[in-house]
Amino acid sequence: MKLKSILNKFHSVLDDEYGKEEVNSFFDLLLDYYLGIKRIQLVLDSNYMVTSAQEQLFLNALNKLKTHKPIQYIIGETEFYGLSFKVNEHTLIPRPETEELVDWIIKSHSKINRNPQLEILDIGTGTGCIAISLAKKIPKAKVCALDVSEDALKIARVNADLNEVVLKCIHGNILNPSEIGFNYESKNFDIIVSNPPYVRDLEKAEIQPNVLEYEPHLALFVTDENPLQFYKIICGFAQLNLKNEGVLYFEINEYLAEEMIQLLKDYGFKNVELKKDLFGKDRMIKGVK
Repeated sequence: MKLKSILNKFHSVLDDEYGKEEVNSFFDLLLDYYLGIKRIQLVLDSNYMVTSAQEQLFLNALNKLKTHKPIQYIIGETEFYGLSFKVNEHTLIPRPETEELVDWIIKSHSKINRNPQLEILDIGTGTGCIAISLAKKIPKAKVCALDVSEDALKIARVNADLNEVVLKCIHGNILNPSEIGFNYESKNFDIIVSNPPYVRDLEKAEIQPNVLEYEPHLALFVTDENPLQFYKIICGFAQLNLKNEGVLYFEINEYLAEEMIQLLKDYGFKNVELKKDLFGKDRMIKGVK
């Protein structure tokens, strides 16, 4: 079958749901993943043929996209901060806003910190995208990654190997911090960072179907009654486990920015700074011990 005909079928089936440009981006990812070619190949050879087995791969992907399954789960990988990461149903798909958080940390500490080996803890690591990006981009950083899901940690370990970094993975529940066994030379960190669950149940209506139906709710949602549950625990944990002048970074719910500023101040953090994401939403915050 002509590859061009498969592309046309993608557009006829999916354009009304996703829009032409996003369907093109899906197809480009599938071209690279299944065939190892770029879209320019279609421009150069409009009669490019695929085998029936290859055709079936594309049609299977099309059927999954019709059910709103994220393209990242279909191909099992995504890109984050210029690095490649494996993903599956046990991990959230890394997002551009989180890249901004990583970039903020890297730029802040490359400028002001002369420590030859920063010690960093990522709480709720998922794919390991934050921890691994920091390990890759901050020379000599010693990075730990904590998650309550052993399945997520399996993916984080794979991603650490994929990106050739050393990552200490810890299985534990931050809601029970006293039970976490570090087996670590020091519990005094220069940086603690977390992108914990922060979407309230009342905000589920704002969530896209592909997220709501496929991504792990354990890593996404909190109750309306106690939306800052994880942040409170982590603030207390950070006060015990950060070095003096160590920095705590969070990704946050855009609707709870003022509450987060007050929370960090209540826990004794100074120089609290709120930062907007590329969409102009209050999305990141940091405080200094």
